Amino acid sequence: MRILKDLENLFAKGKISRRDFLARVSAMGLTAALSPALFRSTAHAMTPKIGGRLRIGSGSGSTTDSLDPASLSETMGQTVNWCLRNQLVEIDYKGNAIPELAESWEPTPDAAKWVFKLRKGVEFSNGKTLEAQDVIFSINHHRGKDSKSGAKGLLEVIKEIKADGKDTVVFILKSGSADFPYVLSDYHLTISPADTVDWTKGIGTAGYTMVSYEPGVRALLKRQPNYWKAGHANFDEVEVFGIRDANARTTALTTGEVDLIDRVGIRTAKFVEKIQEIDLINSKGFKHYDFPMLCDVAPFDNNDVRLALKYAVDREQMVDKILRGFGEVGNDHPISSILKFHAGDRLPQRQYDPDKARFHIKKAGMEGHTFELHTADMAFQGAVDAATVYKEHAAKAGINIKVVRESDDGYWSNVWIKKPWCAGSWSGRPTVDMMFSVGYHSTASWNHTHYRDKHFDELLYKARAELDEKKRAEYYFEMQKMVRDEGGAVVPMFANYVEAASKKLQHGPIAGNWELDGCKAPERWWFA
Repeated sequence: MRILKDLENLFAKGKISRRDFLARVSAMGLTAALSPALFRSTAHAMTPKIGGRLRIGSGSGSTTDSLDPASLSETMGQTVNWCLRNQLVEIDYKGNAIPELAESWEPTPDAAKWVFKLRKGVEFSNGKTLEAQDVIFSINHHRGKDSKSGAKGLLEVIKEIKADGKDTVVFILKSGSADFPYVLSDYHLTISPADTVDWTKGIGTAGYTMVSYEPGVRALLKRQPNYWKAGHANFDEVEVFGIRDANARTTALTTGEVDLIDRVGIRTAKFVEKIQEIDLINSKGFKHYDFPMLCDVAPFDNNDVRLALKYAVDREQMVDKILRGFGEVGNDHPISSILKFHAGDRLPQRQYDPDKARFHIKKAGMEGHTFELHTADMAFQGAVDAATVYKEHAAKAGINIKVVRESDDGYWSNVWIKKPWCAGSWSGRPTVDMMFSVGYHSTASWNHTHYRDKHFDELLYKARAELDEKKRAEYYFEMQKMVRDEGGAVVPMFANYVEAASKKLQHGPIAGNWELDGCKAPERWWFA
């Protein structure tokens, strides 16, 4: 009966569907033990209620954060931004691109022109009605010559954006893009009023408005009573705290100072799971941890050095020691196993091989060299420990690694893509095209390894425009192989999202595209 109770709890919280629930209960012969009131009470429990203050403890946040969408890079900023602003397209819990500010979209047969119809009557928090020019301004904000936006690489495909009346936006692309609606779901591409200059006001069309904001420390928002999405943004207030220390976040949750935390300390996850008043949330997504090398900086401009360091890490042990099993091994490319077009078994898993590591380091003429690995736990939870474990693995191949610990504050602006070799992390993207466009294309602002290959870029363009999925899969397979064997990122592991919440909170099925239910817990959740 304990199993039945657990299944009932999962169903009541929307973690499994009605169909899955009934299938599992039937398979175990427990149908007769079901409570007749279960589905009535569940339907009632899943009806959102308005009220209360949601307090979130975020494991990210920096004093260098900004409310300018082009500058967003961390979960705390993404969560606050989505409290304030919507996009044309959002990602649902199944990973599908669904309409948000766009009511619908229609491509031409070659997917080189996309027409987006906007929802009518949607207002910004300053009272202005949403129009096509607001969308054009907001997207172009990331396309300028001097833009440093993380979305700039994604938008290279756009040739022209134009309005067709007040409620229609037309995107003319340089070539076909079968996944273009997904591009417009990127978290940078939220919509603000045309000609916005002061981003700190946070003017948008979403469910909350800004009360106060201290970058990396605290944000307080209040409910927008006339939010156009019925049944969403149900909290009277949302308070987001930057609590970078994992133990401090857990303590804040267990003592009732916050209601929801991300990045639960892996070492304490099993303890948290046993607390009666708390739900541990373990979601598989696209998140991966890596150690990027700059391919244009010596000695990492030598592929034998890069291969040596890829063979010098024990991935299974890394997942066991650092993730405590909450994840899976990586294969030196950024495409999650749950993504369509993942290479799968066609691309053999790279194994820990000290002999091959020694061979490549000798071939590179770098025997006896000490490689500096810059890291901080801001890069990812346990990054310093991971670097230390990496050092121990490499030593067995005769490779010397010096772990250089950096400051958490400002890590993403001062270390990542600045130091020749460092620790990093990606929340990933919902399509292969987006992930490669943002992090691996030659001209991408966030080309974190400075990997530049003309053939790779050409394959990216071909795959993007290819409507034949078999051909597209071949392009993406070759790209994953190129990055694995020639790229500058050591990708040892993919990490699950491990979070925890008060059982007073209710929600439907949880999205795995970002932390905190796609960073939209303030919009999608409510208090019982």
